[in-house]
Amino acid sequence: MKKHIIKLFTLLLMVSFLAACNDGGGGEATEANVGPVGEEAGEEEEAGMGEVHLSELKFNSLGIKVDTLPTRPVSDVVEATGQLEVPPQYEATVTAILGANITSIKVIEGDKVRKGQVLAYLSHPNLTKVQTNYITAYRRMQNLEQEYERQQRLYEEEVGSGKLFQQAEADYQIVRAEVKGLESQLKQLSLNVEKIRGGDIYENIPVVSPIEGSVEEVKIQLGQYVDPQTEMFEVINADHVHADLRVFAKDVYKVKEGQKVVLLMESVPGKTFTAEIFSVGKKFEQNPKAVHVHAEIQEETDMLVPGMYINGRIVTGAGTEVTALPGEAIIEEEGKSYIFIAEQHQENGETEWSFKPVEVITGEENEGWVEIKLLEPLPEDAKLAWNNAYYLIAEMKKGETGDDD
Repeated sequence: MKKHIIKLFTLLLMVSFLAACNDGGGGEATEANVGPVGEEAGEEEEAGMGEVHLSELKFNSLGIKVDTLPTRPVSDVVEATGQLEVPPQYEATVTAILGANITSIKVIEGDKVRKGQVLAYLSHPNLTKVQTNYITAYRRMQNLEQEYERQQRLYEEEVGSGKLFQQAEADYQIVRAEVKGLESQLKQLSLNVEKIRGGDIYENIPVVSPIEGSVEEVKIQLGQYVDPQTEMFEVINADHVHADLRVFAKDVYKVKEGQKVVLLMESVPGKTFTAEIFSVGKKFEQNPKAVHVHAEIQEETDMLVPGMYINGRIVTGAGTEVTALPGEAIIEEEGKSYIFIAEQHQENGETEWSFKPVEVITGEENEGWVEIKLLEPLPEDAKLAWNNAYYLIAEMKKGETGDDD
């Protein structure tokens, strides 16, 4: 009996011990499962965009402008693309008048040249022959002129033959026409006719620029023979560069002379130019169907080169009033657009500014202003940062990574 009691007591102790172990393990498992969930929930609560705090000194040094959200008229615009061009009268192709060899080249690409400035020299027996032919013809003309005048006097005094007078007049007029033709050739060759009459023969013939501008291209080499009308140089006066835009047929009726155009160029990033339309084409191009619109650029054009690709926004109307901010007040982060609410307060007796990002949707853009569409109403009389959005987001990221100065 005693042995049975001991066995029963031992069995009860074992059952109690096992139950205690099971209860302890379950408690620990529950605690392990709940702990991380609580931490994750805390992290989710802290997630999202924080705030930026600036001292009054830093606020002023950055020149941050703060004001309420204004309304502004967003103009109706027509989008257009094109390139920079110069009018035909300010672009020249310099050619050879007569066939000759290149003996000297006086300019390189990019050189600025004056109208009439020598670009190269040519030499060839044909050029010498033109000059000698002119001298011979000029001397013959002088002799025939004297004979013509003599026969005229005799005819008027009725002592000379009318037939001889008419022949003398015809011979003189023929040679005179020949002399005029040769003089024209010599002037086209930029030679001094008076000196050639005196017996001076030019061995090297100058090739001169017909306009003021810059040498865009040199197409010749020393010693090369160039045929008549061979293209030798391209000269462009870029001071008269203008915007040549193509406007599609559906928008042509909105466009007219005098309208303002905002120009953007990929080769001049971060800068906008303004222009004014001075000519609207009257003929449609095909594929795509569009007309050419020419606009004069208002700013300095020294940095602009003909042929640059441009995007234009032609302002065709006043449009409607919308809430808008300068482009500097908006930052795009991970595909979303943000502006910053600004608040001024005292911290330890000193003025401090806090900036909190607010997600918005952007709309039309015009003359540096961007339409703002709020997702939620702003607090009454809320002030917004009008610039330095890039700096504020950078400071916020530094704060989130513990990189504060």
